[in-house]
Amino acid sequence: MAGTPQYIRNLNENLIMDALITQGTMSRADISRQTGLSKPTVSLAVEHLIDRNLVKEMGRADNAQGRKATLIRFNETAYYVCGIDIGATRIRIALSDLTGEIIAYRTHPMVVQEGQERAEATMLELLRGHLNESLDENHLNWDQIQCIGFGIPGVVLPDSGRIHRIVDPLVGLEQAFSLESLSGAFPCEVILENDVNLAALGEYRSGAAAGCNLFVFFSIGTGTGAGIMVHGQLLRGLGGLTGEIAEMLMEDGRRLEEVLSADGLMQLAKRHLNPHDELLQVADSGADVNVVAVADDLHRHLTPEKLFEAARNGEIDALDILQQYSQMIASALRHISVVLAPDLIVLGGGVGGNGDVLLPLLRQVISEQFPVQPQLICSKLGEQAVVTGAVQVAIKQTMLNLQQEALE
Repeated sequence: MAGTPQYIRNLNENLIMDALITQGTMSRADISRQTGLSKPTVSLAVEHLIDRNLVKEMGRADNAQGRKATLIRFNETAYYVCGIDIGATRIRIALSDLTGEIIAYRTHPMVVQEGQERAEATMLELLRGHLNESLDENHLNWDQIQCIGFGIPGVVLPDSGRIHRIVDPLVGLEQAFSLESLSGAFPCEVILENDVNLAALGEYRSGAAAGCNLFVFFSIGTGTGAGIMVHGQLLRGLGGLTGEIAEMLMEDGRRLEEVLSADGLMQLAKRHLNPHDELLQVADSGADVNVVAVADDLHRHLTPEKLFEAARNGEIDALDILQQYSQMIASALRHISVVLAPDLIVLGGGVGGNGDVLLPLLRQVISEQFPVQPQLICSKLGEQAVVTGAVQVAIKQTMLNLQQEALE
């Protein structure tokens, strides 16, 4: 088909689409000047794109003189895509138009059933149900959804789309979250990617790392991981294992994830806040009621959220715990910095996202101890980092498919 009039026409249509996506609203004359195509060629191609619902006319331009030109723009609502972040404790779902504008975003609790076979079936039903709800609420149907990007907290094997090394709360659901399983559960194209890689992509496209040549997204939450981007491309490595820093060993031989995950932080805090802790001794001696309440709350009902809140309120024990914790984060960052020398490190995740507390502590260590000193900042996208990246890969695949359809 190459070289035929239809093939050339379709190439021209793709060229016009690219121009409209890049430049925004344009007249046919503008498109001709921008692409170098003749005006008759542009007019014919635009009419065909209108028939495909991929571009639309927007009325007349406000010309100062002469006949007013009809303006053309890319139809960003011709189709939609979805990004889904499958987390250890939350499922996050975003619907987006073809420009990446998120039109709907919802979170749901992660519910894991007992029994592997039942758990797999229930999980797929749960995901389908949540997405059907989002479509109904936004008056969309499946014919309008071109692609779903899924982020998963595990290694996605590049050749098979199977899951390896999934985060502990989801162990046993590897088959349910495989590319084969998800593709069979949804009536559109599915892309499966590691969640931290998607978060890195999201921060690069519209977050804290926009345009950065070499950066690391370091996620700390239920698990730990890193997404590494070089000149806009994700590094994947052997078996897709680039960034699996959970497997790094600390000086005492423990895996990095055991130390830095939310559970690791809680274990550190509980070792610090034991019944013989000085603060609790003071509390037991009849000291200020507020001190007693703080000590009891931290010790009996400890969560990462409460620990960080206590630190923000100036509680000494909480600050001491996070000082120790920051030293361990800094140890991991130092190894990453020496090997990669990134321009930027972005902290994210449920724990790492507490930048107001962690960044001052970490920046001091970096300035004093690091031979390579990257800029250190916190995620701009927060909990939406993964779904933002998932939306981006889904849009990219959709646009490739639309261009391919034109060439077939």
